[in-house]
Amino acid sequence: MDSSNAAAVDAVSSRKALPPVKRLHRSPELKRQIVEETLAPGASVARVARAHGVNANQVFAWRRQYQQGLLKAAKRLTPGLLAVRIAEPGTPAGETKTPRALSGMIQVELPKGKLRLAGPVDPEVVRVVLEALRR
Repeated sequence: MDSSNAAAVDAVSSRKALPPVKRLHRSPELKRQIVEETLAPGASVARVARAHGVNANQVFAWRRQYQQGLLKAAKRLTPGLLAVRIAEPGTPAGETKTPRALSGMIQVELPKGKLRLAGPVDPEVVRVVLEALRR
């Protein structure tokens, strides 16, 4: 066998190697939102899926989960209210005295800073502040 006539063939790909596709994690809330969009009258599963960059087959699987009640919202821990005691300065802990005047200061320390309200303690103001902090 003469090797002078042998041809060498190298397979060269014209494509560059693609990086592996990273899977996207979608929250149950987003899945539920996408499914609910497909349930609207006249909605197309394929169009909704395309609009969200999801394969239509995946949306159909989410629809089955939705119908089985498996796409429930994660329970969020909402901060509860703390017991508040209004007392005069210098009152020992555990003792409750009726304050002479409803004035003072409210200070709440948050991860991003402090909130301080000074002046008369108005129960309505305290309610509004606490509701705002819950959001």
